Amino acid sequence: MPEFVHSPAIGVLYQEHHGWLKGWLRKRTDCSEQAADLAQDTFVRLLQQRSLEAVHEPRAYLSNIARGLMIDRFRRRRLEEAYLAALACAPEPLDISPEERMVLMEALVQIDQMLDGLGPRTREVFLMAQLDGLSYVQISRQLRVSVTTVKKHAARAMVHCLLLMDD
Repeated sequence: MPEFVHSPAIGVLYQEHHGWLKGWLRKRTDCSEQAADLAQDTFVRLLQQRSLEAVHEPRAYLSNIARGLMIDRFRRRRLEEAYLAALACAPEPLDISPEERMVLMEALVQIDQMLDGLGPRTREVFLMAQLDGLSYVQISRQLRVSVTTVKKHAARAMVHCLLLMDD
């Protein structure tokens, strides 16, 4: 269980900026429930920080944490949707237990986090080749780049993955 910082500064930050943060998130998510959840998660993350003395721009700091959480949530949702779409396209219905499904989702999230170190284009090329099964020529057409560029991104992604596997 994570340790939480007990500081009056957190209470002040919450009182002064929670409403603003929820509004900021509501504009980006277009959903008040998601905005409330993300705002709460932001302050939970803040509670896990060791020190708040270095926070000079609270709204910038809070929005940076919230943006990261929002991106993580969107990525997880995208992964879940891709997984469910793959299940729907499977030739035989797969009957897996909730435990197996959770293990698969956790593995997908870990893979996604591993690929997070790649640049956006390199990541996109890797996923198009590995998940979608597209050839380099097909990828180059879709992304409107040369086949050589696609090969360079694919090689960069493979080296990245191999280095992480060695660790």
